[in-house]
Amino acid sequence: MIDHRKAFDLTGKVAVVTGGAGILGRHFVDGLAAHGAAVAVLDRDGDAVAAVATDAAGRCGARTLGIACDLVDSDAVRAAVERVEAELGAIDVLHNNAATKGSDLAAFFAPAEEYAAATWREIMAVNLDAMFFVAQEIGRRMVARRRGSIIQTASIYGIVAPDQRIYEGSEYLGRAINTPPVYTASKAGVVGLTRYLATLWAPANVRVNTLVPGGVASGQNDTFMRRYSARVPLGRMAQPEEMVGALVFLAADASSYVTGHTLVVDGGLSVW
Repeated sequence: MIDHRKAFDLTGKVAVVTGGAGILGRHFVDGLAAHGAAVAVLDRDGDAVAAVATDAAGRCGARTLGIACDLVDSDAVRAAVERVEAELGAIDVLHNNAATKGSDLAAFFAPAEEYAAATWREIMAVNLDAMFFVAQEIGRRMVARRRGSIIQTASIYGIVAPDQRIYEGSEYLGRAINTPPVYTASKAGVVGLTRYLATLWAPANVRVNTLVPGGVASGQNDTFMRRYSARVPLGRMAQPEEMVGALVFLAADASSYVTGHTLVVDGGLSVW
């Protein structure tokens, strides 16, 4: 008989989290580590990844490793993956989670009619191109070993369009915001990429799924939070830790018959 209590146990597994020093990333690292995984944290800021890895190790007693890595650089990705496997062991779980707003926030939030080609390409290079190349580098190893789980983070705005009415007077950390078209396009691409890889690698017992977070409270002003929450059946934005259970489910044997799936954690927003 199956011991269902162990279905979410990641003891002995090695996980990689890209964008692991971000708003959600550090919670994802903690969740995987708390369930027994050894976790490698990849992000651009070396000090930040070291801090996240150290904190997770201290709280969870897990083996962790922080690696500064520019995910747009395929050579850097390959070197990082080789280091993870040399120091922690063969990778069982990839959480392909990194995303960017680019180097110029004003350009990122520019109106669609004025959006610069350079900004579009900069965002796509991380949000979609790097998503594939990280999956490619780790996925081919999983295919060779005939096991693995890949979870790719998209967004609610990768499956539905943003309601532009919520943005008038809305701010994030004191800056007027919107959801630019490149964000929606890149996150929709993640969903499509996941489905492709899921069918490609299923014969090798490598599962690939998409995690779709809804809006997470992380510094938006009251205007945005009120208007966004009015669109959500549960009547509020998410807290970062509310995304972790879904990730652990997709990483663990609890989801052993789940692949190509888009798991939406949005308080019901996409139902309306």
